[in-house]
Amino acid sequence: MAQSAPPPGTTRPPERNNAWAAGGTMFAGVLLLVDGVLDIFKGIAGIASDEVYARISDYTFRFDVTTWGWIHLILGVILVLVGLGILRGAAWARGFGVAIAALNLIANFVWLPYQPVWAIVSIAIDTFVIWALCTDRSKPVL
Repeated sequence: MAQSAPPPGTTRPPERNNAWAAGGTMFAGVLLLVDGVLDIFKGIAGIASDEVYARISDYTFRFDVTTWGWIHLILGVILVLVGLGILRGAAWARGFGVAIAALNLIANFVWLPYQPVWAIVSIAIDTFVIWALCTDRSKPVL
C-alpha cells in the first residue's frame, strides 16, 4: 500500500500509532494506580509498626522503618494521582509518570533489603511503566 505524502513543511511521513505502546500506556496508568496502592500499604505498615519489616543493621541506606513508611506513603499517593492522570489522558501525566516511576524505582531499589520480593515486584512494575510511557508517541509528552 502506498504511503501518503507528508504534510507540507515536514520532511518525514506521519508516524503511525503503535497499538502495543498505546495499550501499554493505558496499562501503565493502571499499574501506577496498583503500585501506588501497594506503596500506600507499605507506608501504612511501616508507620503503624516498626516490627513489620526486617531490621537491617549494617546497611548504607538504613533509615528508621517509620521514615521508610512515610516515604512510601507519600510516593504511593503521588503514584495514584499520576496514574489517574494518565487514565484521564492529562497532558502532564505522561512526563511526570516517567519521573515518578523512576523515583519510585530508585526508592524500591534502596528498600530491597527490607522486603526483597515486594521491592522487586515494584521495580518490575516501574520499569514497564517507564518503557510504556516513553514508547507511546501518539500524544506529546509535555
